[in-house]
Amino acid sequence: MDRRVGGGGGLVLPSAGLQCLVSFTYIAVLPVYDRMVVPLARRLTGGGGGITMLQRIGAGMATACLAMAVAALVEARRLRVARDAGLVDRPGATVPMGVWWLVPQHVLVGVAEVLAVIGLEEFFYDQVAGELHSVGLAVSQGVMGVGSYASGALVAAIDWATAARSGGGESWFADDLNRAHLDYFYWLLAALAALEVAVFVYLAQRYDYKNKSKP
Repeated sequence: MDRRVGGGGGLVLPSAGLQCLVSFTYIAVLPVYDRMVVPLARRLTGGGGGITMLQRIGAGMATACLAMAVAALVEARRLRVARDAGLVDRPGATVPMGVWWLVPQHVLVGVAEVLAVIGLEEFFYDQVAGELHSVGLAVSQGVMGVGSYASGALVAAIDWATAARSGGGESWFADDLNRAHLDYFYWLLAALAALEVAVFVYLAQRYDYKNKSKP
């Protein structure tokens, strides 16, 4: 994609630099959530924390689902632009589409982390026995590790399955991204995330908080 910053084109944004948007969003949204969203929710709900920990985690999961849907739509558009420009078989060419199209999905991932990750750590810390708070935090980090392994396994499985289906040809993760189908992968992630949100809501409604004074 076109990663030039400004009209002169003197500054080119590194591809990995887009990950900074997640961190910047995290830093920007966290105080807004703490100083504005929580007090407003506290007045609306009458609860001490504004919203419960599980509601916060669920909102983060739903936001992550939305981020994957946005990523799928942007990638589908990028593929159309590449085809229209005749760049399908030119993986090294720059697709005439600004890299800023990728900003919304990274911002949404940052918002999802503010809601889900912090909510998850708070939940594991608060809902274990008093002498096991550190263990609860360790478990919350362990969940992230398991998720990373599961993500890697999912990518490997899809790569193998889609390559086998095409007779050993190109998978959804082909080296030539203009022939790949990352949009399909993002839609799959969005569907899985939607299923996870539904299961989470079902279980959360039946959860009984250990410390009812701090839900």
